[in-house]
Amino acid sequence: MCLGLGACTSLLPSSSAVSPSQFGSYEAARQALEKSVPYQTTLEELKALGFDPYASVNVTVIPYPEVVSRLAPYSGVPLEALDRGVRDCILAQTRCSAYVFHIARNDRQRDGNFILDFLNFRRNVQQTGWTFDGMVVVRDGVVLFRNVAGAPNINTTEKTVNPLGPFQRAGESSGDLVLH
Repeated sequence: MCLGLGACTSLLPSSSAVSPSQFGSYEAARQALEKSVPYQTTLEELKALGFDPYASVNVTVIPYPEVVSRLAPYSGVPLEALDRGVRDCILAQTRCSAYVFHIARNDRQRDGNFILDFLNFRRNVQQTGWTFDGMVVVRDGVVLFRNVAGAPNINTTEKTVNPLGPFQRAGESSGDLVLH
């Protein structure tokens, strides 16, 4: 029975964190945001593309003073050197605001030997997914600037080895007690 459980990775936990959105991938979100055209796309058209600043989840509304610090962080850069949309936003002051849309998918899957994982000797966690951050700068209901950031392809492996297995944490806890 122990040998059967040792090979059974389906008993290991897995998790998934998804930001609800209509986009199934980084690329789909990027392509949708790039359909917006500075100085042409209205806020209503932006909503139709799937980027509604007040109905979408995980949206950060950035007020004008913070827009300046994000888009023009160095006062030594002349205004003329900035992107036209950023420059016009700075000149519009409080009539300008920005929105950052954060969309993500993160899957975590533990794999390896069930017994070693269960007894805390060895744990392997595979993390895959993507994150998308799209910033849109709007003045008077018209998009002035847009920018895309994020991680299109996340693939990491976390390996933990505890030679003392289930006693490892007890040793760490007692060490904390001695130090404090």
